[in-house]
Amino acid sequence: MPRCFLFLILILPALASAQAPQAPQVTGRAWVVVDISSGQILAAEKPDERFEPASLTKLMTAYLVFAALKEKKLALEQQVNVSERAWRAPGSRMFIEPKKPVSVDELIRGMIVQSGNDACIALAEQLAGSEEAFAGRMNREADRLGMKNTKYMNASGLPDPQHYSTARDLHLLASALIRDFPEQYAQYYSQREYRYNGIIQVNRNRLLWLDNTVDGMKTGFTEAAGYCLVASSKRGPRRLLSVLLGSTSESMRAQESQKLLNWGFQFFDAVRLYAGNAPVKEIEVWKGARASLKAGFRDDLVVTVPKGQGEKLKAELLSHSPLLAPVAAGTRVGNLRVTLDGKPFGEYPVIALEEVPAAGIFVRAWDTLRLWLR
Repeated sequence: MPRCFLFLILILPALASAQAPQAPQVTGRAWVVVDISSGQILAAEKPDERFEPASLTKLMTAYLVFAALKEKKLALEQQVNVSERAWRAPGSRMFIEPKKPVSVDELIRGMIVQSGNDACIALAEQLAGSEEAFAGRMNREADRLGMKNTKYMNASGLPDPQHYSTARDLHLLASALIRDFPEQYAQYYSQREYRYNGIIQVNRNRLLWLDNTVDGMKTGFTEAAGYCLVASSKRGPRRLLSVLLGSTSESMRAQESQKLLNWGFQFFDAVRLYAGNAPVKEIEVWKGARASLKAGFRDDLVVTVPKGQGEKLKAELLSHSPLLAPVAAGTRVGNLRVTLDGKPFGEYPVIALEEVPAAGIFVRAWDTLRLWLR
Protein backbone atom coordinates (compact mmCIF):
# COMPACT_ATOMS: atom_id res chain seq x y z
CA MET A 1 0.00 0.00 0.00
CA PRO A 2 2.38 2.72 -1.18
CA ARG A 3 1.66 6.24 -0.05
CA CYS A 4 3.31 9.62 -0.34
CA PHE A 5 5.18 10.51 2.86
CA LEU A 6 6.47 13.89 3.99
CA PHE A 7 9.84 13.53 5.68
CA LEU A 8 10.69 16.09 8.36
CA ILE A 9 14.27 17.25 8.77
CA LEU A 10 15.88 19.20 11.63
CA ILE A 11 12.90 18.85 13.98
CA LEU A 12 14.61 18.60 17.33
CA PRO A 13 17.07 21.49 16.82
CA ALA A 14 14.19 23.63 15.64
CA LEU A 15 12.05 22.94 18.67
CA ALA A 16 14.99 23.62 20.95
CA SER A 17 15.73 26.93 19.28
CA ALA A 18 12.08 27.90 19.54
CA GLN A 19 12.24 27.48 23.34
CA ALA A 20 10.06 24.39 23.37
CA PRO A 21 8.50 23.68 26.76
CA GLN A 22 10.32 21.26 28.99
CA ALA A 23 9.02 17.70 28.67
CA PRO A 24 7.35 16.19 31.72
CA GLN A 25 9.03 13.70 34.04
CA VAL A 26 7.72 10.26 33.08
CA THR A 27 7.95 6.95 34.93
CA GLY A 28 9.07 4.52 32.26
CA ARG A 29 12.14 3.16 30.52
CA ALA A 30 11.42 4.79 27.15
CA TRP A 31 8.68 6.94 25.63
CA VAL A 32 7.69 9.27 22.82
CA VAL A 33 4.80 11.65 22.25
CA VAL A 34 3.93 12.43 18.64
CA ASP A 35 1.59 14.79 16.79
CA ILE A 36 0.19 12.50 14.09
CA SER A 37 -1.09 15.40 11.99
CA SER A 38 2.48 16.51 11.32
CA GLY A 39 4.37 13.31 12.14
CA GLN A 40 6.61 15.22 14.54
CA ILE A 41 7.99 13.75 17.74
CA LEU A 42 7.36 16.45 20.35
CA ALA A 43 9.53 14.84 23.03
CA ALA A 44 11.16 11.50 23.68
CA GLU A 45 13.24 9.48 26.11
CA LYS A 46 15.42 6.67 24.72
CA PRO A 47 13.31 6.44 21.53
CA ASP A 48 15.76 4.11 19.74
CA GLU A 49 16.72 1.79 22.60
CA ARG A 50 15.53 -1.76 22.03
CA PHE A 51 13.05 -3.26 24.47
CA GLU A 52 10.74 -6.23 24.61
CA PRO A 53 7.41 -4.95 23.19
CA ALA A 54 5.18 -7.58 24.85
CA SER A 55 1.59 -7.36 23.51
CA LEU A 56 2.31 -4.15 21.61
CA THR A 57 3.44 -6.73 19.05
CA LYS A 58 -0.24 -7.26 18.30
CA LEU A 59 -0.33 -3.88 16.53
CA MET A 60 1.68 -5.42 13.69
CA THR A 61 -0.46 -8.57 13.68
CA ALA A 62 -3.55 -6.36 13.40
CA TYR A 63 -1.93 -4.28 10.64
CA LEU A 64 -1.35 -7.37 8.50
CA VAL A 65 -4.84 -8.72 9.21
CA PHE A 66 -6.41 -5.39 8.18
CA ALA A 67 -4.28 -5.39 5.01
CA ALA A 68 -5.49 -8.91 4.20
CA LEU A 69 -9.11 -7.80 4.68
CA LYS A 70 -8.54 -4.85 2.36
CA GLU A 71 -6.98 -7.10 -0.26
CA LYS A 72 -9.89 -9.60 0.04
CA LYS A 73 -7.59 -12.35 1.30
CA LEU A 74 -9.72 -12.55 4.45
CA ALA A 75 -13.35 -11.78 5.21
CA LEU A 76 -14.78 -10.78 8.59
CA GLU A 77 -17.39 -13.54 8.50
CA GLN A 78 -14.86 -16.18 7.43
CA GLN A 79 -14.65 -19.13 9.83
CA VAL A 80 -11.18 -20.12 11.11
CA ASN A 81 -10.32 -23.53 12.49
CA VAL A 82 -8.48 -23.46 15.81
CA SER A 83 -5.26 -25.47 16.02
CA GLU A 84 -4.06 -27.16 19.18
CA ARG A 85 -1.10 -24.76 19.22
CA ALA A 86 -3.43 -21.77 19.27
CA TRP A 87 -5.61 -23.40 21.92
CA ARG A 88 -2.61 -24.04 24.16
CA ALA A 89 -1.17 -20.52 23.85
CA PRO A 90 0.13 -19.29 27.22
CA GLY A 91 -0.58 -15.89 28.70
CA SER A 92 -3.65 -13.78 27.98
CA ARG A 93 -6.30 -15.60 25.95
CA MET A 94 -9.78 -15.21 24.49
CA PHE A 95 -10.40 -18.94 25.11
CA ILE A 96 -10.96 -20.28 21.62
CA GLU A 97 -11.24 -24.07 21.33
CA PRO A 98 -10.35 -26.78 18.80
CA LYS A 99 -13.27 -28.15 16.78
CA LYS A 100 -15.12 -24.87 17.35
CA PRO A 101 -14.49 -22.56 14.37
CA VAL A 102 -14.38 -18.86 15.13
CA SER A 103 -14.92 -15.93 12.78
CA VAL A 104 -12.18 -13.51 11.75
CA ASP A 105 -14.18 -10.67 13.31
CA GLU A 106 -14.31 -12.51 16.64
CA LEU A 107 -10.59 -13.21 16.49
CA ILE A 108 -9.81 -9.55 15.81
CA ARG A 109 -11.83 -8.48 18.83
CA GLY A 110 -10.22 -11.19 20.93
CA MET A 111 -6.78 -10.02 19.82
CA ILE A 112 -7.37 -6.28 20.38
CA VAL A 113 -9.82 -6.07 23.29
CA GLN A 114 -8.88 -9.21 25.20
CA SER A 115 -5.22 -9.27 24.03
CA GLY A 116 -5.61 -12.95 23.24
CA ASN A 117 -2.38 -14.72 22.31
CA ASP A 118 -4.50 -17.62 21.07
CA ALA A 119 -6.35 -15.29 18.69
CA CYS A 120 -3.05 -14.03 17.27
CA ILE A 121 -1.79 -17.53 16.56
CA ALA A 122 -5.06 -18.53 14.90
CA LEU A 123 -4.98 -15.46 12.64
CA ALA A 124 -1.29 -15.97 11.83
CA GLU A 125 -1.86 -19.60 10.88
CA GLN A 126 -4.86 -18.68 8.75
CA LEU A 127 -2.91 -16.05 6.82
CA ALA A 128 0.53 -17.64 6.49
CA GLY A 129 0.14 -21.33 7.32
CA SER A 130 2.27 -21.07 10.44
CA GLU A 131 3.19 -18.50 13.06
CA GLU A 132 6.84 -18.69 11.97
CA ALA A 133 5.95 -17.80 8.38
CA PHE A 134 3.71 -15.00 9.62
CA ALA A 135 6.59 -13.58 11.68
CA GLY A 136 8.55 -13.34 8.42
CA ARG A 137 5.76 -11.23 6.96
CA MET A 138 5.78 -9.06 10.07
CA ASN A 139 9.48 -8.36 9.63
CA ARG A 140 9.10 -7.51 5.96
CA GLU A 141 6.30 -5.08 6.78
CA ALA A 142 8.40 -3.55 9.56
CA ASP A 143 11.16 -2.91 7.00
CA ARG A 144 8.69 -1.29 4.63
CA LEU A 145 7.40 1.02 7.34
CA GLY A 146 10.92 2.11 8.28
CA MET A 147 11.02 0.31 11.63
CA LYS A 148 14.81 0.01 11.76
CA ASN A 149 15.17 -1.44 15.25
CA THR A 150 12.40 -4.04 15.32
CA LYS A 151 12.46 -7.80 14.96
CA TYR A 152 9.51 -10.15 15.37
CA MET A 153 9.71 -13.81 16.33
CA ASN A 154 5.98 -14.38 16.94
CA ALA A 155 2.56 -12.83 16.42
CA SER A 156 1.59 -12.22 20.04
CA GLY A 157 4.58 -10.73 21.86
CA LEU A 158 5.45 -13.72 24.02
CA PRO A 159 9.02 -13.30 25.32
CA ASP A 160 11.91 -14.21 23.03
CA PRO A 161 15.49 -12.87 23.27
CA GLN A 162 15.40 -11.90 19.57
CA HIS A 163 11.97 -10.25 19.70
CA TYR A 164 12.33 -6.49 20.22
CA SER A 165 11.24 -3.02 19.16
CA THR A 166 11.66 0.65 20.15
CA ALA A 167 9.41 3.52 21.12
CA ARG A 168 10.11 5.24 17.80
CA ASP A 169 9.35 2.14 15.74
CA LEU A 170 6.12 1.51 17.65
CA HIS A 171 4.98 5.07 16.96
CA LEU A 172 5.65 4.53 13.24
CA LEU A 173 3.58 1.35 13.32
CA ALA A 174 0.70 2.77 15.36
CA SER A 175 0.58 5.92 13.20
CA ALA A 176 0.52 3.79 10.03
CA LEU A 177 -2.31 1.65 11.39
CA ILE A 178 -4.45 4.72 12.18
CA ARG A 179 -3.60 6.31 8.82
CA ASP A 180 -4.01 3.27 6.57
CA PHE A 181 -7.00 1.63 8.30
CA PRO A 182 -9.07 4.41 9.90
CA GLU A 183 -12.36 2.49 9.75
CA GLN A 184 -10.93 -0.61 11.42
CA TYR A 185 -9.17 1.54 14.00
CA ALA A 186 -12.44 3.25 14.93
CA GLN A 187 -14.34 -0.04 14.95
CA TYR A 188 -12.09 -2.09 17.22
CA TYR A 189 -9.65 -0.07 19.31
CA SER A 190 -12.12 1.90 21.42
CA GLN A 191 -14.13 -1.18 22.45
CA ARG A 192 -14.08 -1.41 26.25
CA GLU A 193 -15.02 -5.05 26.68
CA TYR A 194 -15.75 -8.18 24.70
CA ARG A 195 -17.52 -11.42 25.47
CA TYR A 196 -16.52 -14.72 23.89
CA ASN A 197 -17.23 -18.28 24.98
CA GLY A 198 -19.31 -16.93 27.85
CA ILE A 199 -16.36 -14.97 29.27
CA ILE A 200 -16.38 -11.17 29.43
CA GLN A 201 -12.97 -9.49 29.47
CA VAL A 202 -12.37 -5.75 29.69
CA ASN A 203 -9.91 -3.76 27.62
CA ARG A 204 -6.80 -3.16 29.75
CA ASN A 205 -6.39 0.38 28.39
CA ARG A 206 -7.71 2.34 31.39
CA LEU A 207 -7.63 5.62 29.47
CA LEU A 208 -10.72 4.49 27.54
CA TRP A 209 -12.63 5.09 30.78
CA LEU A 210 -10.67 8.07 32.10
CA ASP A 211 -10.51 10.29 29.00
CA ASN A 212 -13.28 10.35 26.39
CA THR A 213 -10.89 11.76 23.78
CA VAL A 214 -8.78 8.58 23.94
CA ASP A 215 -9.94 5.99 21.39
CA GLY A 216 -7.09 3.43 21.50
CA MET A 217 -4.71 1.67 21.24
CA LYS A 218 -2.90 -1.23 22.97
CA THR A 219 -1.44 -2.35 26.27
CA GLY A 220 1.37 -4.80 26.93
CA PHE A 221 2.96 -6.49 29.90
CA THR A 222 5.56 -9.12 30.71
CA GLU A 223 7.92 -9.31 33.67
CA ALA A 224 10.83 -8.23 31.47
CA ALA A 225 8.95 -5.54 29.49
CA GLY A 226 7.11 -3.96 32.40
CA TYR A 227 3.83 -2.15 31.81
CA CYS A 228 3.54 -0.68 28.32
CA LEU A 229 0.89 1.39 26.56
CA VAL A 230 0.38 2.98 23.16
CA ALA A 231 -2.40 5.57 23.55
CA SER A 232 -4.05 7.90 21.05
CA SER A 233 -6.24 10.93 21.70
CA LYS A 234 -8.14 13.13 19.24
CA ARG A 235 -9.12 16.61 20.38
CA GLY A 236 -10.68 18.71 17.66
CA PRO A 237 -8.71 18.28 14.42
CA ARG A 238 -5.54 17.14 16.21
CA ARG A 239 -4.51 13.60 17.11
CA LEU A 240 -1.61 12.83 19.43
CA LEU A 241 -0.04 9.46 20.08
CA SER A 242 2.05 8.38 23.07
CA VAL A 243 4.21 5.28 23.40
CA LEU A 244 5.29 4.31 26.92
CA LEU A 245 7.53 1.31 27.59
CA GLY A 246 8.52 -0.20 30.91
CA SER A 247 6.34 1.59 33.44
CA THR A 248 5.77 0.17 36.90
CA SER A 249 2.06 -0.69 37.11
CA GLU A 250 -1.24 -0.63 35.22
CA SER A 251 -2.30 2.59 36.92
CA MET A 252 1.10 4.22 36.38
CA ARG A 253 1.20 3.49 32.65
CA ALA A 254 -2.25 5.08 32.28
CA GLN A 255 -1.32 8.09 34.42
CA GLU A 256 1.97 8.72 32.62
CA SER A 257 0.46 8.26 29.15
CA GLN A 258 -2.27 10.74 30.06
CA LYS A 259 0.43 13.15 31.23
CA LEU A 260 2.22 12.95 27.87
CA LEU A 261 -0.95 13.49 25.85
CA ASN A 262 -2.11 16.44 27.98
CA TRP A 263 1.34 18.03 27.73
CA GLY A 264 1.38 17.75 23.95
CA PHE A 265 -2.04 19.30 23.53
CA GLN A 266 -1.39 22.05 26.08
CA PHE A 267 1.98 23.29 24.90
CA PHE A 268 1.94 22.86 21.10
CA ASP A 269 -0.06 24.05 18.12
CA ALA A 270 -0.48 22.30 14.78
CA VAL A 271 -0.29 24.76 11.87
CA ARG A 272 -1.43 23.93 8.35
CA LEU A 273 0.99 25.66 6.00
CA TYR A 274 -0.54 24.45 2.72
CA ALA A 275 -3.58 22.45 1.71
CA GLY A 276 -3.15 19.22 -0.20
CA ASN A 277 -3.32 19.51 -4.01
CA ALA A 278 -3.27 23.32 -3.78
CA PRO A 279 -0.44 25.03 -5.69
CA VAL A 280 2.32 26.52 -3.57
CA LYS A 281 3.97 28.09 -6.61
CA GLU A 282 4.25 27.83 -10.38
CA ILE A 283 7.66 26.53 -11.49
CA GLU A 284 9.26 27.22 -14.86
CA VAL A 285 9.56 24.22 -17.19
CA TRP A 286 11.94 23.97 -20.13
CA LYS A 287 11.34 22.02 -23.38
CA GLY A 288 7.72 21.44 -22.38
CA ALA A 289 4.30 21.80 -23.98
CA ARG A 290 3.67 24.41 -21.26
CA ALA A 291 6.13 26.92 -19.84
CA SER A 292 5.30 26.20 -16.17
CA LEU A 293 3.58 23.79 -13.81
CA LYS A 294 1.79 24.00 -10.48
CA ALA A 295 3.81 22.58 -7.59
CA GLY A 296 2.67 21.70 -4.07
CA PHE A 297 1.86 18.77 -1.79
CA ARG A 298 -0.39 15.75 -2.26
CA ASP A 299 -1.62 15.97 1.35
CA ASP A 300 -1.98 18.90 3.75
CA LEU A 301 1.39 20.13 5.00
CA VAL A 302 1.05 20.49 8.77
CA VAL A 303 3.81 21.41 11.20
CA THR A 304 3.74 21.44 14.99
CA VAL A 305 5.31 24.32 16.90
CA PRO A 306 5.37 25.52 20.50
CA LYS A 307 2.11 27.24 21.32
CA GLY A 308 1.89 30.78 20.01
CA GLN A 309 4.89 30.41 17.65
CA GLY A 310 2.96 29.80 14.43
CA GLU A 311 3.25 33.40 13.22
CA LYS A 312 7.04 33.09 13.26
CA LEU A 313 7.06 30.40 10.57
CA LYS A 314 8.38 31.35 7.12
CA ALA A 315 8.65 29.18 4.01
CA GLU A 316 10.76 29.35 0.85
CA LEU A 317 10.38 27.06 -2.17
CA LEU A 318 13.66 25.90 -3.71
CA SER A 319 12.94 24.38 -7.13
CA HIS A 320 15.10 22.03 -9.16
CA SER A 321 16.58 24.11 -11.97
CA PRO A 322 16.46 23.74 -14.83
CA LEU A 323 13.35 21.56 -14.78
CA LEU A 324 13.11 19.71 -18.11
CA ALA A 325 9.98 18.19 -19.66
CA PRO A 326 8.49 15.68 -19.72
CA VAL A 327 7.45 15.94 -16.06
CA ALA A 328 4.94 13.44 -14.64
CA ALA A 329 2.46 14.45 -11.96
CA GLY A 330 3.86 13.46 -8.58
CA THR A 331 7.50 14.02 -9.59
CA ARG A 332 9.59 15.74 -6.95
CA VAL A 333 10.43 19.18 -8.30
CA GLY A 334 11.87 20.98 -5.29
CA ASN A 335 11.95 21.47 -1.53
CA LEU A 336 10.07 23.79 0.77
CA ARG A 337 12.50 25.18 3.35
CA VAL A 338 10.75 26.27 6.55
CA THR A 339 12.25 28.45 9.28
CA LEU A 340 10.90 29.29 12.72
CA ASP A 341 11.90 32.65 14.14
CA GLY A 342 14.70 32.78 11.58
CA LYS A 343 16.17 29.38 12.47
CA PRO A 344 16.03 26.18 10.35
CA PHE A 345 12.94 24.09 11.09
CA GLY A 346 12.47 21.54 8.30
CA GLU A 347 12.55 20.73 4.59
CA TYR A 348 9.70 19.06 2.73
CA PRO A 349 9.63 17.56 -0.78
CA VAL A 350 7.46 19.49 -3.25
CA ILE A 351 5.86 17.60 -6.13
CA ALA A 352 4.39 18.47 -9.52
CA LEU A 353 0.61 18.66 -9.22
CA GLU A 354 0.17 18.25 -12.98
CA GLU A 355 2.06 16.70 -15.86
CA VAL A 356 3.88 18.61 -18.58
CA PRO A 357 4.58 16.60 -21.73
CA ALA A 358 7.56 17.29 -23.92
CA ALA A 359 7.18 20.01 -26.55
CA GLY A 360 7.72 19.62 -30.26
CA ILE A 361 11.16 19.50 -31.82
CA PHE A 362 11.36 23.22 -32.57
CA VAL A 363 10.48 24.33 -29.01
CA ARG A 364 12.95 21.80 -27.56
CA ALA A 365 15.69 23.08 -29.89
CA TRP A 366 14.94 26.71 -29.01
CA ASP A 367 15.00 25.97 -25.26
CA THR A 368 18.25 24.06 -25.67
CA LEU A 369 19.80 27.16 -27.19
CA ARG A 370 18.35 29.42 -24.48
CA LEU A 371 19.76 27.15 -21.74
CA TRP A 372 23.15 27.16 -23.43
CA LEU A 373 23.16 30.98 -23.49
CA ARG A 374 22.18 31.28 -19.77
